Amino acid sequence: MQMSIAGFEIHKGLLDRTACEELVQDLRDVVRQAPFFEPVTPRGKPMSVRMTAAGQYGWITDRAGYRYSKTHPAGMSWPPIPESVLQIWRGVSGTDRVPECCLINYYGEGARMGMHQDKDEAGFDWPVVSVSLGDDGLFRMGGVERGGKTQSVWLESGDVVVMGGAARLAHHGVDRIRFGSSSLLENNGRLNLTLRVVT
Repeated sequence: MQMSIAGFEIHKGLLDRTACEELVQDLRDVVRQAPFFEPVTPRGKPMSVRMTAAGQYGWITDRAGYRYSKTHPAGMSWPPIPESVLQIWRGVSGTDRVPECCLINYYGEGARMGMHQDKDEAGFDWPVVSVSLGDDGLFRMGGVERGGKTQSVWLESGDVVVMGGAARLAHHGVDRIRFGSSSLLENNGRLNLTLRVVT
């Protein structure tokens, strides 16, 4: 089922359980090569999610600021984006341009993501594609300007969100997860993949 909320294109249940399981296996290979790390904001505040990435670039944050980097904080290059992930992009993005970054965020119990814009890319002509795996997450959507009216929807495992057009620079965040609501991940929690064109 596909719906549109505030310009956000939401594909409910795009991936079935088997596809989600296969995707998790591919992501385990990524994490073996580029382990999850605990990011901090430029002010030094620890974020509640853990993250890693695949592709030519990874998005990182530390006291030096928010930015894209060609290397993991530990120094190694990011592994390639799995073909299973690229297939999702090709199916929903509406562009032949290939994503250069697949940011992987892990939400454990109590983790959240404050309202923010994805705006560290060189241009905003291409959409951002978000894939939810594991526990349900309450996704909040706002406008380009901070503040104002927001709308929320529970994203479940296998849901895919496309942020393009008017929604490309809209504020969005994850208020909370229903920890333990899915059996996809061995230790529960939620994985969120965000595919982006960087350059």
